[in-house]
Amino acid sequence: MRGGNVSFRQGYHADMLLSYPAWIASYSFHSAVSILLAAAIADNISHFQSIMIRFSSSVLRSGLAVALISSFWLISGGTANAGDRLLATGGVSQIEGAAGGGLVPWAVIAGYGTRDQIGTIAFHTDIEIDDFRLKSSGIAVGVHDRVELSLTRQLFSLGTTVPGQSIRQDIFGAKLKLAGDAVIDQDSWIPQVAVGLQHKRNRDMAIPFALGAREANGTDFYLSATKLYLARFAGRNLLLNATLRATKANQMGLLGFGGDRRNRYRLQFETSAAVFLTDSFAVGAEYRFKPDNLSVFPEDNYSDLFAAWFFSKHASVTLAYARLGQIADKKNQDGVYLSLQVSP
Repeated sequence: MRGGNVSFRQGYHADMLLSYPAWIASYSFHSAVSILLAAAIADNISHFQSIMIRFSSSVLRSGLAVALISSFWLISGGTANAGDRLLATGGVSQIEGAAGGGLVPWAVIAGYGTRDQIGTIAFHTDIEIDDFRLKSSGIAVGVHDRVELSLTRQLFSLGTTVPGQSIRQDIFGAKLKLAGDAVIDQDSWIPQVAVGLQHKRNRDMAIPFALGAREANGTDFYLSATKLYLARFAGRNLLLNATLRATKANQMGLLGFGGDRRNRYRLQFETSAAVFLTDSFAVGAEYRFKPDNLSVFPEDNYSDLFAAWFFSKHASVTLAYARLGQIADKKNQDGVYLSLQVSP
């Protein structure tokens, strides 16, 4: 997805060889980002070690083993077509199932299908923070690069807060692209714009009700605008996203919806920024404002620093250092976020 003097509409095949000064600059920036991410993870190295072990078994238990095996078969010589959109233009799988970043939905549509194709993805995400663990697995379908439908199951392990207990949540998502194209419309300032919803059903409400949550089910509504600027950041492609979400969810719905402080929708701002250092490697950051409905425990905003590798249209991996703030009675919940996405 590198920009340059080559027209995107002519196929967007840029010269793969960088000049020596440009190569040095790219390598230095790439190394600096890697060092920062490694330093953040080093502070939680025990979590990183455990998540790598648990992630493999979680993928197998979540039912994505077939998808994973299929993806490797396709990468090694299969003939199936994942779609004709450019690499990485479907983003990664957001923790609640939408196409976008790890924490924030974008206006892009899941998969690589064009307006004449249907794209599909499956994903598994594991977040290992100081005192809790969140696993999220799901599928998403993009229809004609216009409509996205997703289904996600989350499992939130409560750690030492309630030993041996966990909370399950199911999320149905839908997204509709309204206007623009994040990549093609380079001669226009108008971003790609989409509206979406995430209907959430919490299946284990004993603890959320005890904390003051008012409802077990809820629906988030959001409006996203996403734009890719070709060769705008040190000669690299820059992606910017802004999302406005209307929500009553406590901790994304894992602690129910509404509370004793308020039981109404509030608008929350979310944003993402990413730089593509190569066609297949991006680094970036996200920030997500959160409501604060429960008086018993405050709810902090989310943020992350991420790196995403798009090995092909059939597989990508995202590694992030996530800062989720206070969750229930535990403060400063930071840790490692690891996600695998595959497409047939």
